[in-house]
Amino acid sequence: MAERAPIHLGTDNPDAEPVLLLHPFLLSQSVWKYVAPQLAERYEVFAPTMSGHNGGNAGPALLDVAALADDVERRLDELGWGTAHVVGNSLGGWVAFELDRRGRARTLTGIAPAGGWARFTPVKYEIIAKFMAALPIVVATALLRQRVLSLPFARQITYPAVSATADGLNDGDRRDLVDDVAHCSAYYKLMIRALTTPGLLEIAHSRTPTQLVICEKDRVLPAPRFTRHFTDSLAPGSVIKRLDGVGHVPMFEAPTRITELISEFIDHNTDTARATG
Repeated sequence: MAERAPIHLGTDNPDAEPVLLLHPFLLSQSVWKYVAPQLAERYEVFAPTMSGHNGGNAGPALLDVAALADDVERRLDELGWGTAHVVGNSLGGWVAFELDRRGRARTLTGIAPAGGWARFTPVKYEIIAKFMAALPIVVATALLRQRVLSLPFARQITYPAVSATADGLNDGDRRDLVDDVAHCSAYYKLMIRALTTPGLLEIAHSRTPTQLVICEKDRVLPAPRFTRHFTDSLAPGSVIKRLDGVGHVPMFEAPTRITELISEFIDHNTDTARATG
């Protein structure tokens, strides 16, 4: 799997706030292709592909969130970013919370984040079962690559885990999704480790301004089963937003709404920090 350069965009302002964007399981930095340029009008934006995913490094033989966070931290160090405004979707949200635990987040936005469970709880094994049930699709995609899109049911199988409706994706989006799934070795590496690793157990202790985004049409981590741990455990003062009419990866179907949601949260907390500093 060949590594590729991350999305790294910015303004001419040397004082622009740094924003880190982390993608979901099975996918890559391409999920931010609409949002990143919009954010880059005001911030310096960095969206890498995580280990084991399409365009990321291979990573260790077995992957977990700690290993993914280690790699992202290395990239932040290379940029000279001690901290950043961290935004993560799904698995990327889980990694975002881990980076916050390590002191790397100025603010944290979790969009339909994974990890909302303890070590041995039913919801954890439910999500593992969902991804294991997708194995035939993963294998077929790895074998057929873009030819999968010529199958008569391709339009119907590419959207449910991503968007609210099939119209939420265009042909280019579908090609990106197929390419990502076809080149994701993390599927096997993470599934094995996920059987025994716990989820997010320390989020109540965070003092980082945190925003949880719940997607109404999320079929992968639907509310309230997969959001209850967050809504019950997040530190007081955390912001909870609900986005109507969008699926698990809303950056494809609602990029402007996602950009505004991220920007408003960053700006509010940046202005507050400056006023109190």
